[in-house]
Amino acid sequence: MLNILQSQKDFFNEGNTKPVQFRIAQLKKLLATIQQHENEIYNALYIDLKKSKEEVWVTELAMVINEIKYQISNLKNWMQPQLVRTNFTNFGSKSYLMYEPFGVVLIIAPWNYPFQLLFNPLVGAIAAGNCVALKGSEHAPATNAVMQQIITTTFNNNYTSYFDGDGATIVPQLMHNFRFDHVFYTGSTVVGKSIYKMAAEQLTPVTLELGGKSPCVVTPSANIKITAKRIVVSKFSNCGQMCVAPDYVIVHESKKDALVAALIKAIEKMYTTDAATCYNYGKIINEKQWNRLANYLQQGKIIYGGNTNKKSLYIQPTLITDVNLNNSIMQEEIFGPILPILTYNTPAEALQIISANPNPLAFYVFAKNDKQKAYWLNQVAFGGGCVNNTAWHLTNHHLPFGGKGNSGMGAYHGKKSFETFSHCKSIMKSPNWFDPSIKYPPFKGKLNIFKWLIK
Repeated sequence: MLNILQSQKDFFNEGNTKPVQFRIAQLKKLLATIQQHENEIYNALYIDLKKSKEEVWVTELAMVINEIKYQISNLKNWMQPQLVRTNFTNFGSKSYLMYEPFGVVLIIAPWNYPFQLLFNPLVGAIAAGNCVALKGSEHAPATNAVMQQIITTTFNNNYTSYFDGDGATIVPQLMHNFRFDHVFYTGSTVVGKSIYKMAAEQLTPVTLELGGKSPCVVTPSANIKITAKRIVVSKFSNCGQMCVAPDYVIVHESKKDALVAALIKAIEKMYTTDAATCYNYGKIINEKQWNRLANYLQQGKIIYGGNTNKKSLYIQPTLITDVNLNNSIMQEEIFGPILPILTYNTPAEALQIISANPNPLAFYVFAKNDKQKAYWLNQVAFGGGCVNNTAWHLTNHHLPFGGKGNSGMGAYHGKKSFETFSHCKSIMKSPNWFDPSIKYPPFKGKLNIFKWLIK
């Protein structure tokens, strides 16, 4: 393990990864290998999460493939020194920004979107010119095996390495025994805190993509039919095992009955009346997560769904009301196909509920009224979100994706990925032809001139 990481450090220090031609060549190789393994990726994600090919393409493969192509198309431009303005105090000088790779970076991915959430940051790390150590999730073993095959087929391990095994054992071994130049982690807040502590011991910078209870506010002016469809498609995609899925809905009291009816109609249209046999509906990742979710079903009044099958790791799309804000269902990220529905009469009531779990990863508001849209976006602090939609901001690589506070730190996607895995050097180049004596001691008597010049 340490021999591999040291070989990566040596490979980086030799300057092999810095030329733009090298970086683009690696991205092209990765793209080709992914495309060669497309069917294996489909099969693996069906085994692990019962995802359909279409869902795999939209939420996993296409996002990575498009990210690679976008990085290849823009990398030369991003690597060029970026000129910035120079202030009057430094008249005659030129100022610019230069991006350089960190070195050897560690990327740790979760199990819910095991391919996309490992390979998307990998693309950014390669584009930025780093060597990379990867740790995929052992909880998605079929996908983990395919990803390891892709990496070992494409790259030498002195450039990009893949570590397998129990994350709780492997990650501490990696981080305690080797100083990474950056750590990128996607997963739970609890584990994210432990990653942050280990990184702090060596002053290693981190990007943490965590989770949280992402609220969805439905205002009186919302289009209820469209609102219901857009909530359902994200909430029950991947059985709700999505970090940006609406965790709970707060609907205006006057619209509750209409919304519930529309949600049920949308669920049955998308996932049929028997989601257990539906092509479009997946399964819970493992028994531990199933048990956790089954416990939530006891914490409120089920108004739709609630059927389960432990053997097949099935939980029906479920709507639940009358939840106690002090129970775990409203204090923990649900991360499953259970949607609590709460009501409000005044915005202050809704904001009080949201404030119990501050800084969610995502926030969604449904409204036609522009003043209402602006009000909610300004009142709630969150990582990213949508107006009249849910989760789809994640698919736009022009929008940086990341959390705030308990939902994470740092962001990536598109150009932001390149920046996240780079150090930005600030450079000022001064000429010899302009060298005023006022810059040099003695300074006595120059105060008024300094006040005029430096302001």
